[in-house]
Amino acid sequence: MNQGYVHTPRRAPRRPRGHWRRLALLTIGCLAAACTSRLPLDDTPVPPPDAVGPVIQQSASRWVPTSWQALPGFNDDRLLQAWPALRRNCDRPVGAWVAVCHDMRALPANDEAALKRWLMQRFDVYRIESKEGQTEGLATGYFEPSFSASRVVRGAERHALHRPPADLERRKPWYTREQSETLPAARQALAGREIAYVADPLDVLMVQIQGSGRLRISEPDGRVTMSRIAFAGHNDQPYQSVGRWLIQQGALSANNAAWPAIRDWARRHPSRVDEMLWANPRLVFFKEEPLPDPTLGPKGAQGVPLTPERSIAVDPKSVPYGTPIWIDTTEPLSNAPLRRLVVAQDTGGAIVGAVRADYFWGTGDRAEQQASRMKHKVRMWALWPKT
Repeated sequence: MNQGYVHTPRRAPRRPRGHWRRLALLTIGCLAAACTSRLPLDDTPVPPPDAVGPVIQQSASRWVPTSWQALPGFNDDRLLQAWPALRRNCDRPVGAWVAVCHDMRALPANDEAALKRWLMQRFDVYRIESKEGQTEGLATGYFEPSFSASRVVRGAERHALHRPPADLERRKPWYTREQSETLPAARQALAGREIAYVADPLDVLMVQIQGSGRLRISEPDGRVTMSRIAFAGHNDQPYQSVGRWLIQQGALSANNAAWPAIRDWARRHPSRVDEMLWANPRLVFFKEEPLPDPTLGPKGAQGVPLTPERSIAVDPKSVPYGTPIWIDTTEPLSNAPLRRLVVAQDTGGAIVGAVRADYFWGTGDRAEQQASRMKHKVRMWALWPKT
């Protein structure tokens, strides 16, 4: 959900009701036929059809039928890389996806051509537009940060990541970030809720912005454990970007308010770090989870693990979770095309609009660099089961 770090923290809200149901009504009349009549997965090329069918109206967008020929770079994508993200839709299939997931089980493994034929046979293509017909929007990036931490206060590792306080639901809004560090009542409410401690207070802010993170935790007995912290709530205070605060202070330019510049400013002005952090009153709280497969990302708003470079966050009023999406944008700080099949599996507070994508880069240094630099125009197409 990166927008030069002038954005709201990532979170996983409740799955919006009715999105799948509304689109399922468009296909319910043909589901019985789809379950009993299958197109053969042979080697016969499938010609891209002309645009057919009605425009699909979403709450915040409209989907205009078009053809497979409209997808820029479709023949160049390595579609099998999107296969894990597509398969995770079938962990909880709904509506038209019941028949689609039945088909997916019969697909041969590691066959790029078969997957391409199957997509073209089973799905129609829709151009995503705003209600006013705008076809271009914004693509940003996000990632899962990774830190070293300690289970107890140890040296510089003294900045805590907290579980939700017991009175969080009874007291809304809860204390601000500044109050949580300065008021005795707030400090008492957080006592005993510490998950782990990190050395840099900006790392606390970073993981709160991204909504999840990985921790390499030094335990009191000398063991080192790996775990994930995932979003578990926030204090219901308004989010304020520290990047925007630094711009208003004249410390950074609007074109340079990205995370490396924020960290550099903090290193040069240690006495003002608290002032900067307290400019953002929102606190995010976490729950600790095991990390059984380090190749998978955290669970997104859809409730399934994110696939690096094949999952995106969207505005669920524009795109229902689980929708395969073709994106046409560029690599960060580059004119090189980034055109590929991804799946809408997450959302975030700043992900608003008809043509809006937040691209999940994964974890690690490269993912952080790519995510912090990504802010480009994007066009998007939705793939939806044929009716």
